[in-house]
Amino acid sequence: MARSTKQHAADGPLRAATPAPHWKQLRQGDRVRVLFSPGFESSGVVDTITPDHTAVWVHLDGGRGRTLLHCSDGVDILPCTD
Repeated sequence: MARSTKQHAADGPLRAATPAPHWKQLRQGDRVRVLFSPGFESSGVVDTITPDHTAVWVHLDGGRGRTLLHCSDGVDILPCTD
């Protein structure tokens, strides 16, 4: 028999999984700034975006590789304005 389980607060997501409105404007090939945490940022080029815009792959500048960023990671991705 299957047990009846309760959903606990710890079972839910830590952060909302809804991308910021400006994430929905990102396109492949866009130059972006990635704000990891206060005082830490990097720039790069958008490689791939999921259809729901919740996850973005970015090729970081300076040979720092390709990284997957999710909207619930606590990072922000801003288009470069230069």
